[in-house]
Amino acid sequence: MFSLGSLFSRQSAPLLGLDISSSSVKLVELGRHASGQLLLAHCGREPLQPGWVHDGQIDKFDEVVQAVRRLVRRSGSKARHVAMALPASAVITRKIRVPAGLSEAELELQVESEANQYIPFPMEEVSLDFCTIGPNATAGDEIDVMIAASRKEKVQDMQGLAEAAGLKLSVLDVQTYASRRAAERLIADLPLLAPADSIVALFEISSVATRLQVLQGQELLYERDQAFGGAQLTQLIVRQYGFSLDEAESRKRSGDLPDDYPVSVLQPFLASAAQEVGRALQFFFTSTPHSQVDHILLAGGAAAVPGLAAVLGEQTGFACTVAQPFQGMDLGDRLADDRLAREGPSYLPACGLALRRFAA
Repeated sequence: MFSLGSLFSRQSAPLLGLDISSSSVKLVELGRHASGQLLLAHCGREPLQPGWVHDGQIDKFDEVVQAVRRLVRRSGSKARHVAMALPASAVITRKIRVPAGLSEAELELQVESEANQYIPFPMEEVSLDFCTIGPNATAGDEIDVMIAASRKEKVQDMQGLAEAAGLKLSVLDVQTYASRRAAERLIADLPLLAPADSIVALFEISSVATRLQVLQGQELLYERDQAFGGAQLTQLIVRQYGFSLDEAESRKRSGDLPDDYPVSVLQPFLASAAQEVGRALQFFFTSTPHSQVDHILLAGGAAAVPGLAAVLGEQTGFACTVAQPFQGMDLGDRLADDRLAREGPSYLPACGLALRRFAA
């Protein structure tokens, strides 16, 4: 069996969740008190220059390694085991059914045989992992197994990056899985009438793209990517005021913008965001038997844009909340509440990766 880097295992030792996106590297380390209460021990981000990472592909390896090193050093964490993630586009996942009662060796052979049907390249070029989900709902003599496969070169790139930064890659996950893991904690606290059956639309609005995952309990009903992100707000600021990209991004984060910004720039961006979210939901409604969602959960760097949740709630007619992945956690001494409230939504994948330390 070709291991995908412990995709389905947990890591009991201190673990850094490290999320590498096109705009930044984000780090989260979680602990847990004896009572079970989660502790946010370390957290931070390091910006990346445009073009260093594109569509999950690291194009400027040395520069990203140095950014990771700076981030780990600044965070103050002593942990060296790390959980990282591949983009969903780089991983093939399938739920398969196999006969119950197989030995471990027989199960591995069965999984490899089944995986051949779904993987469009030679098995010797593949890293493969699997986990047993449980008995099949309709066939009592079979069990459900989740398999995940990626090109070996993709896995080796992540291992090489971690090693070059002085870290040990202990868990390799999928970004969408990590986001869902972190979102599950938040969904459990939403005011849903029937939590087990409620449908939640998770929108992650990153710098350059928006990903929708529609969840019902632990089931993924639908997912879709759209080319819309927070970088469009930055571009609007650049065009309106003549700032450089770096200055526009800095002012956007700090709120240091001219008096006409809310009307001239922010309102058009919010209208565009509402249109994109509405379009994504319509694709979901027309592609599935469902005609509504019970809640919209916003994450990603653009989720905290002032007024976004209110506009989306008004335009769609569905309750809308900004995801704060650290809610309900104790905070380490060096962490500031106001910064986490502002930047927290962008840490959803990193938080989900850090939670792998405690996954069953």
